[in-house]
Amino acid sequence: MKLALIGQQIASLLPSMLTDLLQVGHQAADTVIEEKNSAMQELLQGYGEACLKKAGIGGSIRAVSSREEVLRGADLVIYAGDLMASSRFQQDREALSGGEGDEEGLLNQARVNGGIGGLLHTLRQGAVILPLAEQMRSLCPHAVVISLGDPVGRTTDMFRAMGFAAYGLARSVLRGPTGVDGIAGKLGKKLEEVDWTSAGLPGFSFLTALSDHASGISLMNEVYALAGDGNLGRLIQRWYREYQAVGVGRVTDLAEFMAPQDDFIPDERPDFGESVEHRKDRILHMNKVREKGLVDPEGMISQLMLLSKTPPQRPVRLGLALLRHEDLVMPEVTRTNGRNILSLSPTALVSCPLVLEKGLEIPGNMTLPAPLSDLMGDIAYASHLAAAAALSDRSALREYVEADPALEGLDRLYVQEVVDAMLRMHSDILTQFTSDDEEE
Repeated sequence: MKLALIGQQIASLLPSMLTDLLQVGHQAADTVIEEKNSAMQELLQGYGEACLKKAGIGGSIRAVSSREEVLRGADLVIYAGDLMASSRFQQDREALSGGEGDEEGLLNQARVNGGIGGLLHTLRQGAVILPLAEQMRSLCPHAVVISLGDPVGRTTDMFRAMGFAAYGLARSVLRGPTGVDGIAGKLGKKLEEVDWTSAGLPGFSFLTALSDHASGISLMNEVYALAGDGNLGRLIQRWYREYQAVGVGRVTDLAEFMAPQDDFIPDERPDFGESVEHRKDRILHMNKVREKGLVDPEGMISQLMLLSKTPPQRPVRLGLALLRHEDLVMPEVTRTNGRNILSLSPTALVSCPLVLEKGLEIPGNMTLPAPLSDLMGDIAYASHLAAAAALSDRSALREYVEADPALEGLDRLYVQEVVDAMLRMHSDILTQFTSDDEEE
């Protein structure tokens, strides 16, 4: 088996990915990481070799700069890239802030997932994914793809449109004040004391079940009471009253897919990837593992520190189950809906529990309240249009401006002018949109 790991976030995910490959999956593999920096190549490869030595099941790991070498013959491609550097986001934000005398302009559209900001984010991802997928067609045409690149629903849709079996893992809904652990804490429970289910779209999920793990007794009436009384915040309260459902995960993620909210201001400086401090710590611990190995106590302590700070997504575990036709249950996986959420289109890209039996998916057959399903259907369609636009479909780009619920209440002709101006602003990256396309 060959694993191809591509993207800026791969280095921070590597400890858990190798743990899932070697310790949980017991799978020997040729693991190849795309890394342009020679010093980081040495670090990642040395760290990986220490993990392989500890596992003792064979396989190899390499960190190389050649994408062709990374992709050739890959069975599983994990994409964790993001062409959304803070500098690009700030360019968007400045462009949307309005000129002198324009008050705030469209500043509330400076977003990561939905609206104008989310569209530009998606288009920049397309500038990377389009050539990547073209290479994959010739070098690993039958590879399974796991995408962690934001916006996850849209990047996953791009790979599927290019002909690949693709799945996505969005930001986990486990943590935070309105994450599963935060909601459980309001009920006096720890995360491990509850069972839960969420369903919806990637980045736009709602809690469908929460129960006491020991007794199996549902706690959803208590959750609804928290939401209705405003104990989970004003936005969750408003959405509960409008959609008869309780949002779960980061409020920022949920709000970005909707029209501007009166009491919500998008994050002025969202995080993209690791913080500088986290990166320094990770490099320090990886070096310790590389130097000492995983038999040495110092090396093992460093490995435990690395694993404690790794995001909860499990792309290798998912990929192995799909490739080896195994049983698996995962709480949040992005893929084509089918018969998972019956109140949404079968072709929508949804995020909900995945149950595999011998590698075959067992449909969830869930439903969501009608008002929420209607909104989700509109968001899912807009996200599909954004993904199509990112693969150079100019008509999809224009239809997105007409269809996106996050643009509700705005003059769509004016928004289209703004989007066209921002395409020109990022023309050094958005080469899939030529001047000829623009004239059309």
